[in-house]
Amino acid sequence: MKLIRYGNPGRERPGVILPDGASIDCAAFLEDWNEAFFATDGLTRLATWLKGPGRRAPKVPTGVRLGPPIARPSKIICIGLNFRDHAEEVGAKIPDEPVLFFKSTTAIVGPNDDVLVPRESTKLDFEVELAVVIGKTARYLSADQVLGHLAGYLLHNDYSERHFQLERSGQWAKGKGCDTFAPLGPWLATPDEIANAGDLGMWLTVNGEMRQRSRSSQMAFDVPFLVSYVSQFMTLLPGDVISTGTPAGCGIGQKPPRYLQPGDVVVCGIDGLGESRQIVRVSS
Repeated sequence: MKLIRYGNPGRERPGVILPDGASIDCAAFLEDWNEAFFATDGLTRLATWLKGPGRRAPKVPTGVRLGPPIARPSKIICIGLNFRDHAEEVGAKIPDEPVLFFKSTTAIVGPNDDVLVPRESTKLDFEVELAVVIGKTARYLSADQVLGHLAGYLLHNDYSERHFQLERSGQWAKGKGCDTFAPLGPWLATPDEIANAGDLGMWLTVNGEMRQRSRSSQMAFDVPFLVSYVSQFMTLLPGDVISTGTPAGCGIGQKPPRYLQPGDVVVCGIDGLGESRQIVRVSS
């Protein structure tokens, strides 16, 4: 299945993209795609509903805004320096263990919402990333248990303010959690939709110019290892997001660095997970 949410910010309605490409409204299912939904085997219940009452569900209006495909999770955990080509371009070695940092859930927006330049920002950067969504409460997982604990995969553009992140002391979270810095979607693809998450094409353009093009096979630590690893340090709740790192080509890796400017148009995509598009705007 491919889960979507649509409508005005903060008032999104749940929906599903059917195999024929049509999108239907799932408000009559009476649940949002949130922690409670995933925790109560919601995907199985939804699949049953779609074969019954869901066949009479109305279609999603064309041209409507898409919101993030999951309601606000308890946390977003991100992995730093996880792509071999990205570590090489910034002159860093792959860490012996994954680097973890958090991204604020208030940064979450829809896939095509504007990205806002924060006050005092000077180095706004982009990072196309494969993200996974947890489907069951997870603690101390082994790698071979991970697939059974996933709700699915989605596209994430991990926007970063490099001045905040690297030059203002403290943890990376300063440059990662600003409003609009986590566009998610357009949809959540359940695991059966993605044949091989370990080898997906990934790309990103700025104003039509290709900046990032790689494959998830460039990861130093793959999805099963990462989810297992994170679960050794914290409980993962249904709906939680783990974003698995970015490949080469982001602005900080250019010589000289090339950061985003107001008016720039950023488009990114991952095989099977669709595309997203953000226009850079100045924050009010």
